[in-house]
Amino acid sequence: MEFYDFEAQQLNGTTVKMDEYKGKTVIVVNTASKCGLTPQYEGLEKLYQKYREEGLVILGFPCNQFANQEPGDAEDIQEFCELNYGVSFPMFSKIEVNGEGAHPLYKYLKSSLKGLFGQKIRWNFTKFVIDKNGKPVKRFAPVTKPEKMESAIKKLLVP
Repeated sequence: MEFYDFEAQQLNGTTVKMDEYKGKTVIVVNTASKCGLTPQYEGLEKLYQKYREEGLVILGFPCNQFANQEPGDAEDIQEFCELNYGVSFPMFSKIEVNGEGAHPLYKYLKSSLKGLFGQKIRWNFTKFVIDKNGKPVKRFAPVTKPEKMESAIKKLLVP
């Protein structure tokens, strides 16, 4: 399996195949609306706006596995992201990132790029970077602010 073999459901219910992002640099991030790290939505949106014309896409995956910090339904999540942070990058349906019920995409990403805690996702806003060929190349910790990822992202963008 590779990144492009997976699919996920967006907040609006549409199923998206990851092969739609072939040729793009992708950031996959598990998100939450009621977390101390939630302001990272702002930094992620800034990165997206700055580099989307150069091939950057950010995929947000809400997750309620960490201290129940994403309790809302799809409509609540969509409204929160748009009203509070102007999020325009694709947001997906709420998933699990750890355990038996972990989304297949996250099982793949965690096995490809282990973190400080092995294959486990430690908290909200863990960020995975996939290059334009679909290869997972970097994992950023939850506390890493999006702006601190910029130099690594720029190296991967389409010239």
